[in-house]
Amino acid sequence: MALRLGDEAPNFTAETTEGTINFHEWLGNSWGILFSHPKDFTPVCTTELGTVAKITPEFQKRGVKVIAVSVDPLDSHKGWISDINETQKTTMNYPIIADPDKKVANLYDMIHPNALDNMTVRSVFVIGPDKKIKLTLTYPASCGRNFDELLRVVDSLQLTSKYKVATPANWKDGEDCIITPAVNDAEAKTLFPKGFKTIKPYLRYTPQPNK
Repeated sequence: MALRLGDEAPNFTAETTEGTINFHEWLGNSWGILFSHPKDFTPVCTTELGTVAKITPEFQKRGVKVIAVSVDPLDSHKGWISDINETQKTTMNYPIIADPDKKVANLYDMIHPNALDNMTVRSVFVIGPDKKIKLTLTYPASCGRNFDELLRVVDSLQLTSKYKVATPANWKDGEDCIITPAVNDAEAKTLFPKGFKTIKPYLRYTPQPNK
């Protein structure tokens, strides 16, 4: 069955380019991003993994661990890393899971036969410290992902997990948020001492509360 938002992220033990891991133990109390790519030594995947290596410090600032996976074997991953480093002008700084038996791919429903027979699609799972799935995204092989968008959604998820707000369309860290409808005006005055602006009874903006 497909994994849904709020489901527990399935645990597994696997070989990676940084040694054997138990996924839940590796996550610890951190947020996590598990993302799959179709195949090693392919052009779009090379740019994606290189991009993540470049912005890993941004994920670390947010307490997020990043890990990649495909159904290629470990030797393939290790050989490919040198190409990623060379062509993307970076240094790989996070693990890649080797999944030749498709254990992880099947646990996370990453193989879509109508899209890519026996290869993983470009899946993304954002996982909270409670090991629950907070966000999922799936891209076709031809479309490289926007990892700046993943940083944006992590900012939103972390903010909204602590405060009774939601983030509007195209929101970026530092911009005004929307007070959730379950909070009445009296509560809002207490919860949001910076004040709020009412556009409609259900649409109230407040400055980002953790800034």
